[in-house]
Amino acid sequence: MEENKNAETQKDTRPEFKKKRVFVPIIVFIIFFICAIFYSIHNYFYKSTDDAFVEGHIITVSPRVSGIVTDLKIEDNQEVKKGDLLLEIDDNDYKVKLMQTEAKLQEAESALKMAESETEKTQSELTFAQNDFDRYSKMYEKGITSKQAYEESETKLTAANLNNKSAQAKYDEINASIKRLESEIEENKLNLSYTKIYAVQDGLITNRSVEEGNYVQTAQPLFAIVPDKMWVVANFKETQIANMKKGQKVKIKIDTFGSKKFLGEVESIQRSTGAKASLFPPENAVGSYVKIVQRVPVKIIFKEDISQYNIVPGMSVIPEVKVR
Repeated sequence: MEENKNAETQKDTRPEFKKKRVFVPIIVFIIFFICAIFYSIHNYFYKSTDDAFVEGHIITVSPRVSGIVTDLKIEDNQEVKKGDLLLEIDDNDYKVKLMQTEAKLQEAESALKMAESETEKTQSELTFAQNDFDRYSKMYEKGITSKQAYEESETKLTAANLNNKSAQAKYDEINASIKRLESEIEENKLNLSYTKIYAVQDGLITNRSVEEGNYVQTAQPLFAIVPDKMWVVANFKETQIANMKKGQKVKIKIDTFGSKKFLGEVESIQRSTGAKASLFPPENAVGSYVKIVQRVPVKIIFKEDISQYNIVPGMSVIPEVKVR
């Protein structure tokens, strides 16, 4: 009796098991089919890439003169405003040089006045000698005066002319020296002003590598200012940008903020691939050429206020552009 009951139970469960073996794959297939259709439709209207990063202007600040840093007014990650005094370099050497040049200019100006007086004197002597020579020339032609007197007047004219040219050359030389000293004074004033470094834009201080008391050289990077304005550079495959245009809407997902999506817009598409714009572009005309799908940088700007979020250059981004 028990064996008959077990046989009947197995007969009752086998059809149900067979039904499950049939329906489960069908349901799984339907789910995958629906997902594939959804993915295809979504991929038709949207283009996305994970090769994208936040970008921003990074302004490297370097001194235009060398010297010892006497006053450092900034700290790491400090917020600064345009025009704020950030750093001061010892200006004593530049003040002394300016004073020396100004003293030389005063001496040159005094010498110029003397040279001007000398030029006026030699010019009057030249005029007198020229008139005297003209008078003796007429008298010599008429036979009124001797040849010796005529030649003496000619000699005096030649000497006066040489003296006048010498005085004029000296005047021109001192005048040129004054102009040179004036330009040096302007240069010294500029160098003196360069001992104070001011912020050229609003932003945050980053990469500070200077301390008070350090001796800094001209063009030595000291720190950087990163302004608040940020954007995204997304490197899409060349097969993705056929229908991509300026002004198209973008959803921007930044890894730092999880599922949060920011609103953006395509601002521009670079007129060359990333490889072509690199420092060493590839040489494609070779026998070992292998075709590689190229990437084209696309600039995407934020269309909402992101000042409340800590978004910095270099963050990983996944943009999704609506191309249709």
